[in-house]
Order: sequence, then C-alpha cells, then structure tokens
Amino acid sequence: MAIILQISCNTPTDNQIKRIDDSTISEKLLDKKIKSLIDKANVTGIAISIFNYQDVVYQKAFGYSNFETKESLDVNHIFYGASLSKSVFAYLVAQLLSENKIDLDKPVHSYFDIELPEISIDKEFRRLHDLKGDDRYKQFTTRMCLSHSTGLPNWRWINNPDEKLRIHFDPGTNHSYSGEGIMLAQWLVEHITNEKLEDIAKEKIFIPLGMKNSDYLWRDDFKKHFCYGHSKKQEKLPKDIETEDAAAAGSMETTIIDYSLFLQNILQLSKKNSEVTKNLFAPTIRIKSKAQFGPLAKEITNEYDDIELSYGLGWAILKSPYGIGAGRGGHSEGFQHYSIIFPDKGIGVVFMSNSDNAESIFKELLEITIADTFTPWKWKGYIPYDLNE
Repeated sequence: MAIILQISCNTPTDNQIKRIDDSTISEKLLDKKIKSLIDKANVTGIAISIFNYQDVVYQKAFGYSNFETKESLDVNHIFYGASLSKSVFAYLVAQLLSENKIDLDKPVHSYFDIELPEISIDKEFRRLHDLKGDDRYKQFTTRMCLSHSTGLPNWRWINNPDEKLRIHFDPGTNHSYSGEGIMLAQWLVEHITNEKLEDIAKEKIFIPLGMKNSDYLWRDDFKKHFCYGHSKKQEKLPKDIETEDAAAAGSMETTIIDYSLFLQNILQLSKKNSEVTKNLFAPTIRIKSKAQFGPLAKEITNEYDDIELSYGLGWAILKSPYGIGAGRGGHSEGFQHYSIIFPDKGIGVVFMSNSDNAESIFKELLEITIADTFTPWKWKGYIPYDLNE
C-alpha cells in the first residue's frame, strides 16, 4: 500500500515534540513511524494533531480520503465525528452550568411539566414511552447522563429483539456507556434553552472557536471536501449524512483542524483553572468493567484501579504521574477516533481516521506521539494489529 503524506506547513522542519514524560521525538522520526504503522495495519487514512504547552505543534494527514480513487487525505477533510460529538456537547453543558442555567444533580424529569415518557420527541425510535411504569427514570440527573450511569443502554436496538428502552440498573450505581442517556441530556438542554442543539452549538462553540467546518448537521458545503469511511478490507463505505435531526451522541461532522481548536480551548481553560474544565474532569463514577463494550463490559475487574479509571462529564478520566488524562473516543462504521489530553502538562493528541483498522495502531501511536502508556487500551478495545495476526 503506497502511503501519501500531506503536511500542513510549507517549510520542511524537524521540530522536537515534547511528550508527557519530558522525552522528545523529532518530527521526521514521528512521520516515519506513523507511515510504517499505517502501512503494516492497512489504515486507509489518518489525521493527527499533537499539543505542547496547549498549542498545536504537529498536525498532519496520511493516506487516502478515498481508497478507490487514491485521493490523498489532508487536514481540511471533513470526518464523521461519531462520539467526538459527546465531548463537544459536554462542554456546552458545562458552559450552561457556569451560567447557572442547569443543575447537574437536579432530576431531569423535574424540569418538565409532564413526565419523561410523555415528552414530545419527533422520531419514534427516540421516544421515552417505554419507561412508563419504571419510576427509576425520576432519579436520572444530567450528571448521570453525561457520565453514562443512568442505567439506560447504549442504544435500545442493540442485542434487544423488541427494541424497547429499559433501565438496566439503579441510576447512579454503575457505569455503562449510553448514547440514550446523552440524548436525554440533549432533550433537556433544548428544553432549557428553547433552541435546537445545532443552533446553540454554533452560538457557544463553533463560531467563537472558529470551527468553520463543524456542525451537528450535514451542510451542502461539506460535499466539496469530505472523506469516506472504509472497511477493514479498505472498501469504501457509503456516506451516511444527517440533515434533519442533530444528535449530541454522534452526528457531528468536523475536521482535524477544527477539533484541534476545540481541544486547544479545553487545554487553555484548564490552564486558567476554569470552572468549566473543573466540572468536565471531576470524576463522577469509578469504572470497574473489563471492557467498555461487548460481553466483557459486564465483567468486574480491579485491573484499572491503579489509574483510578472513571467518567466525568462526557470524558473518561484517568490518573497518571503527570496528572489526570481526559480521553474521548469515537467509533462508527468506517471511522475510528481517539483523543487524550493531560492538562497539567499542556500535552495531548488526537487521531481521526476513516478506517476500520485504525484502532489497531492507537496503542502504539499513543506511545510514540506523547508517551501515553496510561490509556486503558484493552478496556477501549484497541487491540494491536500484530496481536490479531
């Protein structure tokens, strides 16, 4: 597989990039290692940004945006952001909290004049009527929604023949990843602000941060420069677009440039000891599961006690000798992303890929880019490609 490298600057450099353990890696050596990894693992395309002292010091794209046509991927390509949508939404909620417009621990149902099962939601497959008869929904809080501790499933239709929405454990007692919980928080935010998610996100995040190529809904101008997702066999997948119903849990389109602006802002706020980032990164619930998804998600382990793996508001939180790490992944058919920032060091990295093979190099990429050996790669399901052979 031929690898094409797109560099985001015009002058050849060999900058030294600082890592969290205070070691460094040269830009040229990093380029070489990344190209070798994506070649070995058949990763169609990947874009990477690295942060030092809160600023982007490395931002490049490798591989292809369309494997069929061999169009090179570049840093301006639009990616389907998948669950990176959740970290942006959590930041929105944290802003509303700082404005005293929302209380994270007030029961969600108490904001509405009618019971949650009866609130008006346009799409049948998102309605909450199945919760009628189980009064535990009255315990749901926004904090639970954003820390994945409501007891709601990821999506009601996964491994569930009747596709009914159910509460699987008492709210607030456990962690279990839930897109349904994030959507409930979205209904609340839209109710409180009397605005649609896509509009308030533009007002409070995308426009102020200069994220010109980001939106929770597909825009016509995205057609000019988007990348396709690709299967493990590098088959181009049809582009799925959302034009009507923004979803905080996963409808955002963005670029590596834009999402890097978002992460840079988060790092800068944390450096200023902002209440927004204090709330985002405050651990809400400890995680004891062997894996984030799949059958192992129901098994208990103490394997991650050394990093005190937890969930905050929309971010997974871990402890390291270099301070906390705040991680956020994104995974959907044909797209695999991951970011982690270490605010105390002002260092972080984000990977955005249009390949179903990308997660197989994330463990090694984290180690070579910023010396992150703390991300719980087995819990995340980031099994290295050479362990699958």
